[in-house]
Amino acid sequence: MIQDSDLAEMLQVTVSEDKMQAFLTFKRVDGEIKLTVPDLELVLAAEGVTYGIQSDVLAQIAAKPQNFLHGPNIVAIGLPPQKGTDGYIKVLIDEDSQTRKPLEREDGSVDYREVTRLANVKAGQLIAERYPPGPGTPGIAVTGEEIPAKEGKEAVLKLGKNVVVNPEKTGIYAAIDGLVTRTEKDKLNVFPVYEVNGDVDYTVGNIDFVGTVVIRGNVLTGFRIRAAGDIRVTGGIEGAEVESEGSIEVNGGIIGSHKGYVKAGRNVRCSFIQEGNVTAGEDVLVTQSIMHSNVRAGKNVICLGSKGLIVGGLTQAGEKVTARMIGNAMSTATAIEVGVQPELRQQLNELRATIRQLTESLDKTEKALAMLNQMAAAGNLTQERLAMRIKLAATSRQTEQDLQSAKEAVLEIEKTLENAESARVDVVHSIYGGTKIVIGRYTRFIKDTVQRVSFRFIDGEIVPVPYV
Repeated sequence: MIQDSDLAEMLQVTVSEDKMQAFLTFKRVDGEIKLTVPDLELVLAAEGVTYGIQSDVLAQIAAKPQNFLHGPNIVAIGLPPQKGTDGYIKVLIDEDSQTRKPLEREDGSVDYREVTRLANVKAGQLIAERYPPGPGTPGIAVTGEEIPAKEGKEAVLKLGKNVVVNPEKTGIYAAIDGLVTRTEKDKLNVFPVYEVNGDVDYTVGNIDFVGTVVIRGNVLTGFRIRAAGDIRVTGGIEGAEVESEGSIEVNGGIIGSHKGYVKAGRNVRCSFIQEGNVTAGEDVLVTQSIMHSNVRAGKNVICLGSKGLIVGGLTQAGEKVTARMIGNAMSTATAIEVGVQPELRQQLNELRATIRQLTESLDKTEKALAMLNQMAAAGNLTQERLAMRIKLAATSRQTEQDLQSAKEAVLEIEKTLENAESARVDVVHSIYGGTKIVIGRYTRFIKDTVQRVSFRFIDGEIVPVPYV
């Protein structure tokens, strides 16, 4: 066996900063190298490396040290700590029952009574439980020390209206009898339910309710419904104003005739949209068609079913648009935009219009100031025109500041438009000429019919790839 002093001169052991690896390096080599596994283990032990020693690597180094002269060579590996599982909230109420489709009878007709089976709860009923995070598993450093593990994250209770939490903060309870509804940012609420057994017409009037609204009929043109909870309509919606902080579900369709709007904090579900204005904070889900409408979704627009058709109008989604068919054989102008929040696109258009107005105003002000400055140089400036000159100078400075602020806001939004790698337009069957695809700030016009294709933003351009 080689002397300890010789080993110390020949070999160096280093430990990584996180103590998860130990490395062996040859410092100096003179003549023939003869090492044994015990020699190497002795070197490691001298530096405090006792755990996770790679015996097979030591054997290889001892057998053919010349193969390892250009290290460093990993000779010990620690056991990393395992983070604990995150805490979570378990909702005990079957929320799916709130979005259940109408029951279809054997003869093909539909029983709309089925949609009234909502997730009702009683005051004091437990509706959700919070589970704590799990403990982690400690790791072991190559030096034999225990490395503490991180616990998982605590789940945050997201409380909405008419719910209470117990002192231990482990359970959410209903404060009133009502319907469990999830609103923006996944807040749990319990809302009372207001039901209309028929159409929303002159006999009912407008509805503004703090809870969930169920309409067992149609919502006629010119009327308004606002709800803090969800809105369920067993019939259809005409040119009315229908707005919900939760979701809106329409068993029939939306025939807007370019009047009114349908707006939901979360999702809009319906069979078709015709000449409608529909906005959803999350998803718009349609089973038949979207025709000549303005549809905006914070996340996705999904139009799939026997037709699954989007034709005419403008469809915008923050993330994805999926349809069976887009456009038609008559090349009807159809615009699909994805990759940015629809409200940001609208804000961008408004900012650009503001910049144009400010630029024109600044140009007029500068021309007027230039004329007054010439008069001042010639000594022809009256007291009245001097006051005007001072006022115009102040206006010019303010307009320049406003113009700069607007330009900076445009740049911020355009940065968002550049980040569109995950956005896409999926076509399950066909997309026709006359369709315009916009992803982020880039545009592609479709000239010829293409089948089963997905449009993505790749390397600075919109590229069609096969739809899978």
